[in-house]
Amino acid sequence: MAALDGLPPLRDVIARHGLDAKKSLGQNFILDLNLTQKVARTAGSLEGATVFEIGPGPGGLTRAILALGAAKVIAVERDARCLAALAEVQAHYPGRLEVIEGDALKTDFEALANGKPVKIIANLPYNVGTQLLVNWLLPRQWPPFWSSLTLMFQKEVGQRIVAREDDNHYGRLGVLCGWRTEAHMAFDIPPQAFTPPPKVTSTVVHLEPRLNPLPCDPAKLERVTTAAFGQRRKMLRQSVKSIGGEALLARAEIDPQRRAETLSVDEFCRLANLL
Repeated sequence: MAALDGLPPLRDVIARHGLDAKKSLGQNFILDLNLTQKVARTAGSLEGATVFEIGPGPGGLTRAILALGAAKVIAVERDARCLAALAEVQAHYPGRLEVIEGDALKTDFEALANGKPVKIIANLPYNVGTQLLVNWLLPRQWPPFWSSLTLMFQKEVGQRIVAREDDNHYGRLGVLCGWRTEAHMAFDIPPQAFTPPPKVTSTVVHLEPRLNPLPCDPAKLERVTTAAFGQRRKMLRQSVKSIGGEALLARAEIDPQRRAETLSVDEFCRLANLL
């Protein structure tokens, strides 16, 4: 890929700018540009697309997205050390890369989209990835501003995202993702593909919004799933006691002796709508 885009190898970029990955920022860089292209391709055609990226670091995934034809990439980067490396990518792709220095958790992505559909592609920092995903899943207005999410997580988190009832990984995240999206795990990435190598395998997850999810108040669904899975080993009559207990379950026609991991997304939505 270095030959394709004419930019230096990432290892050289990182060494020249002194970009040792910071654990405090959840950073793990992928140096294999063939692999970053594989991640970007998972999002489908990028020709003419607007893409949001979070935590671009030295720009490996950014370069892949631009090389595959994205019209515009808006990248949010918290680490000021990475800005010089990203400026080189900006110079190579004039007018196609905008870098915003800031905290992704405090960024109004919907305002940045400005009414245009966007794809979000990111090797998410481990320490904020799940919260960012939840933020993108819970706006009251749906369909959302994004047309797809192609995100990298620790494999355990990816399993929780795609899990359904009666799966050991099923929980609050699986309910939220199952309610509003079609999600699947695309492929795994071994630790040795990163610098520094994390202690766990990573996975790329692709999510697309359901056009007509079951009507449900996101805040109420959050309350129900938080209560139910907060004591997941207990029967529902005990775990949802704080939000209505057996009376709520009776109205929803759900057996109070069941446990949270046995309820479908539809049943959780039914409970939320009865709160």
